[in-house]
Amino acid sequence: MPRSTHPYCPRKALTIIREKASAPDAAAIALQALGWVLSDGPRAERFLSLTGLTPEELRAGLGEPAVQGAVLDFLANHEADLVNAAFALDISPAAIIAARKDLA
Repeated sequence: MPRSTHPYCPRKALTIIREKASAPDAAAIALQALGWVLSDGPRAERFLSLTGLTPEELRAGLGEPAVQGAVLDFLANHEADLVNAAFALDISPAAIIAARKDLA
């Protein structure tokens, strides 16, 4: 049987289509990052002090892009926290920065 007509040898090469893994949701990254920020007392106090948020405002604004952005800005403005949060969340620092841009 000629190669071109054999059922297991199609004339054209097959292409495997792979979908790109979807990027994590920016809001989800922000909330995970907030959990990391709040897991350390001194860091949590520094976060509240620098953002001017009260614990009540933070709780009330968890779903708001402005509050989520404040969390990611806090990390972006302190490289050590950015790197440590990324490591703890098992994502890259660039993913945190990209999430911040997505919230803008």
